[in-house]
Amino acid sequence: MTKILIGGIGKVEVADTINKLALDGIEVAVSSDMDAAMKLRTGQAGYFLGTCHTGAGASLGVLVGIMGNPACHTFGRSVPTQDEIKALLAQGKKVFGFSTDQIDLIAPLMARAIAAHTA
Repeated sequence: MTKILIGGIGKVEVADTINKLALDGIEVAVSSDMDAAMKLRTGQAGYFLGTCHTGAGASLGVLVGIMGNPACHTFGRSVPTQDEIKALLAQGKKVFGFSTDQIDLIAPLMARAIAAHTA
């Protein structure tokens, strides 16, 4: 089971969007940034998805500071392809940020890619 922690201002919407997909092997939990960072560092969770208005600042600020830039990626306001997400996961990225107006597009892409990557 892979746990995806969800944070930021759109956390409830992201969690609901992913939960509706009912993907095997994926568990979703809403989290604060600090709690998420500690759970990621100790292996209690696998990934973090954070949202803010721009997808580039507050969505990942705390996690970049604690996890380090190499573990994090922000999509900002762009919508990635499945191949781009797959490549980022292969590089070891665990923390992702995106804008709240892209939740309905990016959250399902991320969840499906993580499910496939960890299967």
